[in-house]
Amino acid sequence: MAPPGVGFTFTPDRPIGDLPRVAREAEELGFDQLWLWEDCFLSGGIATSATALAAGTTITVGLGIMPAVFRNVAATAMEVATLANLYPGRFLAGLGHGMAGWMDQIGALPERPVRQLEEATVALRALLAGGCVTQHGDYVRLRDVQLAMPPPEPPPVLLGVRRPFGLRASGRSADGTILAEPTPPAYLRAAREQIDRGRAAAGRIDDHLIVAFVRTRLDADRSQIRQVVAADLLSGATAAHLEHLGRDDELARLRALGDRDAVAHAIPDDLLDVLTASGDAEAVTRSLAAIAAAGADVLVLIPHGDDPDDQLSALARDVLPALRTA
Repeated sequence: MAPPGVGFTFTPDRPIGDLPRVAREAEELGFDQLWLWEDCFLSGGIATSATALAAGTTITVGLGIMPAVFRNVAATAMEVATLANLYPGRFLAGLGHGMAGWMDQIGALPERPVRQLEEATVALRALLAGGCVTQHGDYVRLRDVQLAMPPPEPPPVLLGVRRPFGLRASGRSADGTILAEPTPPAYLRAAREQIDRGRAAAGRIDDHLIVAFVRTRLDADRSQIRQVVAADLLSGATAAHLEHLGRDDELARLRALGDRDAVAHAIPDDLLDVLTASGDAEAVTRSLAAIAAAGADVLVLIPHGDDPDDQLSALARDVLPALRTA
């Protein structure tokens, strides 16, 4: 099995002026990809992608994700095609639902989010391929729309989805799937099964890229990453990622503690190993290798803590070489 690609995340809470430098450093340090995302109401995903692409020369930039309801799909196609024409083979376009609360806040929350996302994906891929698209969907309506400058090499369109219905839609309609953190191996295997069901239903036999986002911290003292995981457990937002672990009673007992500090202190080390790539270099590498073995083609490391630049350097030095030879 080929070693996985490895990406580093420039999280949207960072000062945007740091982006060009981080893109160059990630490339120089040997990361394959730099990943961005478009959270409300921070920096725009297309503008940041263009900036990162321009700062590097070889590194691939992934945008995972831009909410599909933010833009008319024709506008999305124009922006993505422009990046693909300027930087062929170096851009991955990720679409998703966006956070429901934010989408409702801007008056763009669809009644059927998966239907909207799949219609947008079908139209976007057709436009990027140079087609003249007419589509009469529930959410996407186009009449004889065609890009004047479609890219000779259309970039992959990936969907950021979590649950079975969305995963099957990604298998039917997209070139790949972005799995948000946490991505324990059991969840990744279950997600692949759903994606493959969608692919089989659509008669897809082409490649399908699986990108796994991983909460990461290279630090023998795991107190900071414990706080992050505790917040995940208490929020309930990651329930779909945990249901295949076979640890429901244990997770319920942790949530019942109620207090974030108490939960963080009580998380067993082996559960932390499954939900993050954290600890010393050996532990981080072991967790990442398990996720890759479960079917991830790309591992995207999300640095946690107040020292992302130090994490970038340390991960490149102490973890990347081991992953390349795993």
